[in-house]
Amino acid sequence: MTHVAPPLDQPYYAAPPGAAVRRVFAKYATFSGRASRSEYWWWVLFAAVVGTVLNALPTLTDGVRIEPNGSLTVTGPLGIILTFVWVIWVVATIVPTIAVLVRRLHDADRSGWWVLVGVVPVIGILVLVLFTVLGPNPRGARFDR
Repeated sequence: MTHVAPPLDQPYYAAPPGAAVRRVFAKYATFSGRASRSEYWWWVLFAAVVGTVLNALPTLTDGVRIEPNGSLTVTGPLGIILTFVWVIWVVATIVPTIAVLVRRLHDADRSGWWVLVGVVPVIGILVLVLFTVLGPNPRGARFDR
């Protein structure tokens, strides 16, 4: 029996990893609606792993070297290219990351404006983590179109 994914305007509860990542990209800049915990957390894991690998590649390939005094030295064109690829990844995933966070907050019946609490050091991030691990709240359907 195959599981049919719900329409994009509905949260996908128990979303498998690949489907969750595809949905985040399909709803790249969609701030309305809701996202399930699995959609959100699979995306966070995927984005963190890809971002970490892309961030580490310039150093691991010796394209970028960290000097003992803390300064960075680019040792060749590979370092520049790989750093540029990482920067592109970061810039390209800012909007969908914030969008899926807003939709996750909606599923927990919180306003998307709660993302702004993330600028408060430590406490703000903890509040957002708490809200994103909360289960779905049926009242969150008010954020659907």
